[in-house]
Amino acid sequence: MYKKKINSLVLGTNNQGKVREIKKLLPKNINLETPKKLNIKSPLENGRSFLENSLIKAKYFSKKTNKVCLSDDSGLEIDILKKRPGIYSARWAGPKSNFKVAIKKVYKELEKKGITWNKNVKCRFICALTIYWPNKKFFQSKGVVEGIISRKPKGKNGFGYDPIFIPKGHKVTFGQMTFTKKSKIDHRYKAFEKIKKFF
Repeated sequence: MYKKKINSLVLGTNNQGKVREIKKLLPKNINLETPKKLNIKSPLENGRSFLENSLIKAKYFSKKTNKVCLSDDSGLEIDILKKRPGIYSARWAGPKSNFKVAIKKVYKELEKKGITWNKNVKCRFICALTIYWPNKKFFQSKGVVEGIISRKPKGKNGFGYDPIFIPKGHKVTFGQMTFTKKSKIDHRYKAFEKIKKFF
């Protein structure tokens, strides 16, 4: 079944930032549907890891549409916050997915820890991707990019926590990078590299 290349799929996310980024990673000849276009709400994500939540979404949207589904579950882990927000990264943004709220919460939680910014605040972005076929077969991959938290949000590119994440070996945040530059080093790209053979 894996020998047959995927040419049509549902992107298993209602996060429009993820939709934009995944679209750019996929070949242009792929026929794409989104839950927003199909008016399908997202499922309850009650997994205990990025991989579990990614599978929950992929399975759900594949069953709803009877199509191959590619889903993404990703987030930010901050070591000093015991790897929070982690799988709750989106939930920190509240019901309206306002990541300015989520970013304020990050700084508030860091303040509680007494961060003085004379040391790097280590963190990482993690992305788990799942391809789920209507015959219930699935394939998963994971990408990780290490980095540090910026002292303050910088840049208007990207989405989510991008304005506060400085990837290892760089001096600017993902929010300050062009998509072209970011997409060659980020967690989503690393996860996608492991599944691109299916397209």
